[in-house]
Amino acid sequence: MSVEPGNIALKRIYDDPADDDGCRVLVDRLWPRGVSTERARLDAWLKEIAPSTELRRWFHNGGGFDEFALRYRAELDGNPASVQAVAELRALAAERAPVRVTLLYGARERRDNHARVLAEYLGADLAEPAETPSQV
Repeated sequence: MSVEPGNIALKRIYDDPADDDGCRVLVDRLWPRGVSTERARLDAWLKEIAPSTELRRWFHNGGGFDEFALRYRAELDGNPASVQAVAELRALAAERAPVRVTLLYGARERRDNHARVLAEYLGADLAEPAETPSQV
């Protein structure tokens, strides 16, 4: 089961929710600071689809993005909890089709982040992210 490539969007959780977000899915392991559950307006929170704590720490301690992306894809393929979370995301997307699925993340970096790697893993063809200001 695949996700329609044009049906995936990326957005920082700190950006305001919009009607065209469709199905809003948080793909971070940790809850974002300063965001209430009401403001988040989530349809799902898939913690296990996020990079492992070890990989996240490695990346934040100076690991390169290209190597991070390779390691993260390996986790998505090989970690049973991640495999299950990917299956849940694909099922959610199929259930909600043709509604867009917006993958929400907390990282400040809009281009080089795990949500973009995940979207590409799912087969999305993403344009460069817009540089829209956010609250955090």
